[in-house]
Amino acid sequence: MRELIDNSKMIRTIRRMSHEIIERNNDLNNLVFLGIMRKGVPLAKLIVDNIEKFEDIQIPMYELDISGYRDDKKVSEFKKLDVNLTGKTVIVIDDVLFTGRTVRASMDAIIDLGRPEKIQLAVLIDRGHRELPIRADYIGKNVPTNLSETINVNFYDNQGVYILNKEERKQ
Repeated sequence: MRELIDNSKMIRTIRRMSHEIIERNNDLNNLVFLGIMRKGVPLAKLIVDNIEKFEDIQIPMYELDISGYRDDKKVSEFKKLDVNLTGKTVIVIDDVLFTGRTVRASMDAIIDLGRPEKIQLAVLIDRGHRELPIRADYIGKNVPTNLSETINVNFYDNQGVYILNKEERKQ
């Protein structure tokens, strides 16, 4: 396991991303943040906490369960949000952008919640290898990887970003 981003750099990166979101959006009161379950949620909370602190406002944030919208795993039950996103600027947040399939599923889920004015994507790590034409608006760090490697973002113990090879994933 190789460390890509340590705790202090991760904090700085998330602060920078928070400032970029503020700079690119004129009406912060129209923002709605959706953290993609699982690891998009803690990242979304950190970004929202930063923006609320920097701008002294309250921003709505929800956990987005996309399991019912995925094209690779079918599930019968998943948590649907009860929120209307019509006219809102939606910031979708995930930890790692890889093939783009998770983001595609999130857009399907969002459209079921109304017609947003705009959808933006924020990711801590963009590792490439896209299978769909999807690009993030806010990127913490671009990390070129091999397909055999995995990026692990840890928001809890040993906070940071790590790269694991195939053998380390099996352990």
